[in-house]
Amino acid sequence: MVSILTLCVIMAFTRASFPDDDHSVKQDDWNPPSAGPIVTWTAPLCAAGKILIQPFFFYNRTRGIFNDESQYKSFTNKDTKSQYQEVLLAQYSITDKLEIDAQGVFQQNLIRIDGERASSAGFGDSYLYLRYCTIDETKWLPQTTTFFQLKIPTGKYEDPREGGLGTDLMGANTGPGSYEHGYGVIFTKKMKPFIFHADFSYVFPIKTRVEGINVRYGSYVVYDIGVEYFLHKGFNLMLELNSVLQRDSRLNGCLIPNSDYAQMLICPGIGWSDNKIQTLIAYQRTIAGTNAEVKDSFIFTFSYTF
Repeated sequence: MVSILTLCVIMAFTRASFPDDDHSVKQDDWNPPSAGPIVTWTAPLCAAGKILIQPFFFYNRTRGIFNDESQYKSFTNKDTKSQYQEVLLAQYSITDKLEIDAQGVFQQNLIRIDGERASSAGFGDSYLYLRYCTIDETKWLPQTTTFFQLKIPTGKYEDPREGGLGTDLMGANTGPGSYEHGYGVIFTKKMKPFIFHADFSYVFPIKTRVEGINVRYGSYVVYDIGVEYFLHKGFNLMLELNSVLQRDSRLNGCLIPNSDYAQMLICPGIGWSDNKIQTLIAYQRTIAGTNAEVKDSFIFTFSYTF
């Protein structure tokens, strides 16, 4: 993390030494390409009839947990848990105002605990999105996009195999085994040389059965904030903050105390883009949480539109 932040500071200071090739371009016409933040949505949609493909490659290493009192408990030196994730996001604009998106993930989980080792691979949960641009950006107003999301439980969430140490369970932390529907809003505002992004959503898991028990996971709020700082020759810096806050769950109608879930992440990154392809390398770290794993993640992504 230190090396990334040091590089960001160096590049930010060297920005002043570069000639501003487009200083005469109006703010409304300034629209630099980038891969965007890792988690935070961006309000602009694809052009009508265009398809954007964006794969993400994650390496996650868990170094401990935040317990139900939000206290950090570190793993011992002999216990390790790691994960590789390959995420694919596809976006297609039906019109300049309406877009449909889909996201899937394949992951490999590895664990070593108390001298035992196990690993598994499989698909995680999938997501569908419908996004509509409600307000175009003006001098004072950000571009605003509203969206609907549907989570489909395509990841395994019950009947763990013997000796797998739970590595074969691939469901999302917020509600393994449940369908979820959510509603949200995204804001993007350009203030050269910065672009600011923020999104907010409220998600409702649907009651399901896990291991023969009726489960209703708590509804949850997601909010993300991201900022991009554009440098010379296609480079840009990125910083984002991501958070999830989930209520207690219910088993067979009974509220389970201290089953709430919360997580806050911070993520700096550096990218390079042109009009054909956009790239980003980032580091993500869990900084707070409740009943959540504490992870360090290294991420690479690129996007291509055709």
